[in-house]
Amino acid sequence: MDATNRPIRSFVLRQGRFSPGQQRAYETLMPRFGVPFSPVFVDLDAIFGRKAPKVLEIGFGMGETTARIASENPQNDYLGVEVHTPGVGALLKRIEEHALTNIRVIQHDAVEVVRAMIPPGSLAGIHVFFPDPWPKKRHHKRRLIQAPFAELLATRLAPGGFLHVATDWQEYAEHILATLSAMAALENPHGGFAVRPADRPQTKFETRGRRLGHDSWDVIFRKRPSPPGGNP
Repeated sequence: MDATNRPIRSFVLRQGRFSPGQQRAYETLMPRFGVPFSPVFVDLDAIFGRKAPKVLEIGFGMGETTARIASENPQNDYLGVEVHTPGVGALLKRIEEHALTNIRVIQHDAVEVVRAMIPPGSLAGIHVFFPDPWPKKRHHKRRLIQAPFAELLATRLAPGGFLHVATDWQEYAEHILATLSAMAALENPHGGFAVRPADRPQTKFETRGRRLGHDSWDVIFRKRPSPPGGNP
């Protein structure tokens, strides 16, 4: 691919520390809980071996929040997407430690996963918790939540499905709220920013930030019902 046609990435691949436990989990559990990237839509029920509401977790970091949410909501299935190997290994380790059966992992660029693998109207919800804010103005084009990707996410939601984004960067939060508010396919049941739901765990990073006086913002929208005879 010509350098001028390369897509803008919302992430930078960082090595990070890959502990022996994470490496063992990655090597032994990825074949069981990992889903290879595919250029065609996948059968989500077949991946999990059951019919249940499916929630997409984009950029799960070290997997602490994803594992806790999955543990507390066994009625749902969670498909986590992350590019960083230490984070994938950490989540796999948590899956084993807590005997979780309702998580699957894709290690790939989330934009490509959503576009190529996730069928339209197949998701009950999408979590995007604390994406990189790319605070410098010249880097804003790298932000994950931009209108084209948000519109793509909306097509993957079933009617009534939710899109929940959380950030600790106020200017980015305002951008996200404005971007989603402009979308006809979505509605905001909260009127503005939402109060942090009790079912979104407060991460260690977020707790530390609050001690330093940093705030966080939750933006939660829902997919509007389809018009009679319309598509999801």
